[in-house]
Amino acid sequence: MRPMPLIDLKGKIFLALLIGAAILVPLAALATPASSPFHMPPYLVALFGKYLCFALLAVALDLVWGYCGILSLGHGAFFALGGYAMGMYLMRQIGARGVYANPELPDFMVFLNWKELPLAWYGFSSFPYAMLMVLLIPGLLAFIFGWLAFRSRVTGVYLSIITQAMTYALLLAFFRNDMGFGGNNGLTDFKDILGFNVQATSTRVTLFSISALFLAAGYLLSRAIVTSKFGKVLIAIRDAESRTRFIGYRVETYKLVVFVVSAMMAGVAGALYVPQVGIINPSEFSPANSIEAVIWVAVGGRGTLVGAALGALIVNFAKTWFTGALPELWLFALGLIFILVTLFMPRGVLGTLGDWFKRKPRAPKTNGAAMAPAAAE
Repeated sequence: MRPMPLIDLKGKIFLALLIGAAILVPLAALATPASSPFHMPPYLVALFGKYLCFALLAVALDLVWGYCGILSLGHGAFFALGGYAMGMYLMRQIGARGVYANPELPDFMVFLNWKELPLAWYGFSSFPYAMLMVLLIPGLLAFIFGWLAFRSRVTGVYLSIITQAMTYALLLAFFRNDMGFGGNNGLTDFKDILGFNVQATSTRVTLFSISALFLAAGYLLSRAIVTSKFGKVLIAIRDAESRTRFIGYRVETYKLVVFVVSAMMAGVAGALYVPQVGIINPSEFSPANSIEAVIWVAVGGRGTLVGAALGALIVNFAKTWFTGALPELWLFALGLIFILVTLFMPRGVLGTLGDWFKRKPRAPKTNGAAMAPAAAE
């Protein structure tokens, strides 16, 4: 079997589009007058930046589902934990500019009569510490959960159910005011990030470009994993886990490593998401969000990475359009899209397009020896 290239044609096109977007969107938002048809208003920059964060989450999910066969219905939890880590940093930056002008406690803690900052909040005034927690908290949860689940050989639908249960448990926990994370209102009213106003257009376009670059980096990391020898074992586990274990591979270790990496990628996506939307609350832990991420991957094409990102962009753009045009019917429209893709494009949009190009008839090869006599005549 020939080794897969690190970046195939689809990947090159995908990376080129991301780099182009990271350059052109800031130009359209900052360097063109508002009257120009090429001008991009700030709300669109933030909306497209949100789409890129969802695309990174979809790539993270495709890494474990598409290449290792782990159907996780809990990746929304890792996304939300990364978002909360970023939100806690942003809340600590408000300081005395809050409604209650308390230099230490966020407004919701003052309202709830908290007397001192909870231990979990210490260190989040430092940006490097917060970014470390963006990776460490989802990664640690994934490690503990995966170590217990994979060593117990929980697979298939049973694994999917307990990942969903984990997400729902976190949803209930973060809704509690005594957890110290804002209760059902969550964290909001952010002022600045690294000293820059989060509402400024220049900050929004910077966050958009960073999101595009992190999506490219997430794709390259995932592609490096799946094209390596490690990735070949992951595919073997996906296709025949018992046989892979029988020939001597420690299946649990491979699954645990890729699950932790995927969770950390989801955490980064959540951290990029929060300053662009301006809020993080327990609804991000909703199991429906994790199920929706699975739909993104299925629509775009499971086991393609690029297709997962494409599916996230397609579904979320459709969601934005339907919520404006058909606000009471958009959930039915989303379900219809998923059903149609399942029936007519079982390999997703990108997989189906790839199959279509492979089936295109090629010009028959002519036999030079047989052509010679005809040429002589």
